[in-house]
Amino acid sequence: MPIDPTAPYDDQNIFARLLRGEIPSTRVYEDEWAVAFHDIAPQSPVHILVIPRGAYVSWDDFSARASDGEIAGFARAIGQVARGAGLVENGYRVLYNIGRDGGQEVAHLHAHIFGGRPLGRMIG
Repeated sequence: MPIDPTAPYDDQNIFARLLRGEIPSTRVYEDEWAVAFHDIAPQSPVHILVIPRGAYVSWDDFSARASDGEIAGFARAIGQVARGAGLVENGYRVLYNIGRDGGQEVAHLHAHIFGGRPLGRMIG
């Protein structure tokens, strides 16, 4: 069920629990700003989620409250993950689902990185 991006952060959401090590994940990248792991229900041959370590509900929340270091670190992490997955040469897509109309299902900011095949038009 899509979430309300203006709701307060819930520290029991699945990504908060994953960050605390309460839920296992196949991590492919982590640094002081972000953690990346394979999606459990991949929508393309490569489907990796990147989440900031901070408690942010959505892109709007993150862009309003995160420090410049957090924003830059998160953006760099997405690039590192795409390079590490070998996606740069053929291309990839980064997707953020924000709020109800955007289809956001977990109330923790996360970027989807898709690749490994032609992805077609932006919106299906």
